[in-house]
Amino acid sequence: MTQQENAQILALQALAWLAADEDRIGPFLEQSGIGILELQARAGETEVLAAVMDFLLGDDARVIEFAAGAGHAPAEVAAARAALPGGEVPDWT
Repeated sequence: MTQQENAQILALQALAWLAADEDRIGPFLEQSGIGILELQARAGETEVLAAVMDFLLGDDARVIEFAAGAGHAPAEVAAARAALPGGEVPDWT
C-alpha cells in the first residue's frame, strides 16, 4: 500500500470518529461548509479527507483523543495529512 493510501485509510478512520459523535461532527460540518448529504456522497474523495485531517489537526486535544482511540501515535495523524494532496509543508528557508 502507498503512503497516500495509508493516509486515506487513517483519514477515513478520523471521519468515522468525528461522525460517531454529534459534538464532533457538528463543528466539522460548520467549519468546512459541507452538508451531511454531500459529506456522505464525497467521503472518499481526497479533498474531503484532507479537510477532515485539517479540522482534526486544528486542535491538539482532538488529535490526542482520536489517536488514542484509534491506536495511532499523534505524529501519525500529521504524517497522514502531509501525505494527502495539499499537505506539503513549505520550506521557508
